[in-house]
Amino acid sequence: MKLTAEDHARIGLAIAEAETRTSGEIFCVLAGRVSSYRDISLGWAAAAALILPLALVPLGFSAAWLPGFGNSWEVVHLAAREVTVGRTLSAYAIVQAAVFLAVFMFTSIPLVRRAVTPRAIRRARVRRVALSQFLAHGLHMTEGRTGVLIFAALSDHQVEVIADEGIHTRVDRDVWAGAVEVLVRGLRSDRPVEGFEQAVALCGKVLAEQFPPGAKNPNEIADRLVVI
Repeated sequence: MKLTAEDHARIGLAIAEAETRTSGEIFCVLAGRVSSYRDISLGWAAAAALILPLALVPLGFSAAWLPGFGNSWEVVHLAAREVTVGRTLSAYAIVQAAVFLAVFMFTSIPLVRRAVTPRAIRRARVRRVALSQFLAHGLHMTEGRTGVLIFAALSDHQVEVIADEGIHTRVDRDVWAGAVEVLVRGLRSDRPVEGFEQAVALCGKVLAEQFPPGAKNPNEIADRLVVI
């Protein structure tokens, strides 16, 4: 999702407008992807490689099931048994490797990867990146501790609104649900700018009710959207 300079300007203006009625500070971040989730694909592939080939054992799996593993003559019975066991184990290892690669490649497809990644893990990673952005842009350093981050993760289809300590004492977390909802709706309909504008307006309304502007109302955080 590519935003133009005009799109960035619209979101910046929406933030500036919202902040004229509050001493709070609003900042927006749009992330394309917060994690590759490669470890999740590796986990599914390893589990499949360990479990799925076991289904072949009750069926009498042997090296002869794989081409080139079971067509040689054996002369000594004892030696033949050792060779057969060795070849069977080698064939089993090859089956495991094939299952591992197949499952890893399949779960590396973006849609599949999102489907097989537990929601709790995706939410935790989105929140971790959102918190790092909150700190990186100094939203925790405003004078009244009234910074608010609106964070959207495109690949994860998740939105986070993080408010600083000064806001938590007076505003319930559920208040931000409306801002999350309108931004999610805007992203789903491929109208991210409108989604951010509406989310900013709702956050600004909440802040205006609890944190009206003082005699001096400096702009402590730049009014803009950052894309990472």
